[in-house]
Amino acid sequence: MTPGARVQAAIEILDEILAGQAVEKTLTNWARRSRFAGSKDRAAVRDHVYQALRCRRSYAVLGGSETGRGLMLGACKDQGLDQAVLFHGEGHAPSPLSAAEQSIAPEFHSDAERHDIPEWLWPVFSRSLGTEAIAAATALRSRAAVHLRVNLLKGDRDNAIKRLTREGIATEPHPASPTALTVTEGARRIKNAESYLQGFVELQDAASQAVVDKLPVQNAPRILDYCSGGGGKALAIAAQTQAEVYAHDADPRRMRDIPERAMRAGADIRCLTSEELVTQAPFDLVLCDAPCSGSGSWRRDPEGKWRLTQDTLDDTVALQARILDEAAQRVAPGGVLAFATCSMLDVENSLQTQRFQERHTGWAHLSETAWHVHSGTDGFYVSVFRRNGTE
Repeated sequence: MTPGARVQAAIEILDEILAGQAVEKTLTNWARRSRFAGSKDRAAVRDHVYQALRCRRSYAVLGGSETGRGLMLGACKDQGLDQAVLFHGEGHAPSPLSAAEQSIAPEFHSDAERHDIPEWLWPVFSRSLGTEAIAAATALRSRAAVHLRVNLLKGDRDNAIKRLTREGIATEPHPASPTALTVTEGARRIKNAESYLQGFVELQDAASQAVVDKLPVQNAPRILDYCSGGGGKALAIAAQTQAEVYAHDADPRRMRDIPERAMRAGADIRCLTSEELVTQAPFDLVLCDAPCSGSGSWRRDPEGKWRLTQDTLDDTVALQARILDEAAQRVAPGGVLAFATCSMLDVENSLQTQRFQERHTGWAHLSETAWHVHSGTDGFYVSVFRRNGTE
């Protein structure tokens, strides 16, 4: 495919997404019906689509409309590209610019529009991040780095770097965690690399790893990863301690990959049903990685940024509170409760911590840490409590 044909493909895919189709489903369907597209073509089109979605509001202003064509015109303008080089109508490229498109004089009407944040969310976003709000919003407009977690059950970071180098994957240590690596070259090779297939490394954001580093895992004989999902944090915990590690999720289907991942990593993790959870409690450490807006990972899931509404945020905050209260009941006297999100919004983080303390006595607040996207990780938050006794 020519560069122009890739842009035209992105335009058509974006139009379907803007009409309400899911991003991944739309990309998959396009790839299936476009057998002529090679792997590099598919990757390039995917990159076009995701970048346009990250910058949906600003690109629409720059390109004159919130359509696939408008977003790709805006992308060209934002990146300083000559639109006529890609929009010329030859070889499946988009048609040439109309007179109206050539005369677009973009004008931003708000910081939210300029920095690609939903208008209704900007007050919450800017309050949550203060003077760092624009830096965070700007970071959300770019692609996230690929991070790996070194599996300490199979080797140290230096050995992992050497193994990956031999497989054509260049990495460097990330300062957020002693186990974190940033992939600087060869990211698309990871899932086929022996280092990954044999469990020497796992894909995991550096801040997600740093959350685990904040937990007193060495002093907890029995640990529960509540809301575990695919078990990324449970695996990271199991690599740092000889404790019994358990995983639970309200939807057991989310845990279906944990046994295979644990076997690959050489870890021992027991997945619990809701019935088993009751009989196994209490635990010395419970990590409650609660559902959230996902605002800290919107670079990877830009669709989530535009899908979020005030109502869904309110519902999520209420759900978090209920789950946090449930998790607290699973903690043994003297045990630790850690509340984590991949969000940067205060209503899901510091204010949620504050409300928990107002609802519950007998808990000491030990620490509170936040990571923001403009510091080179996804946005994450963790708050750690110790239970002094029964309430």
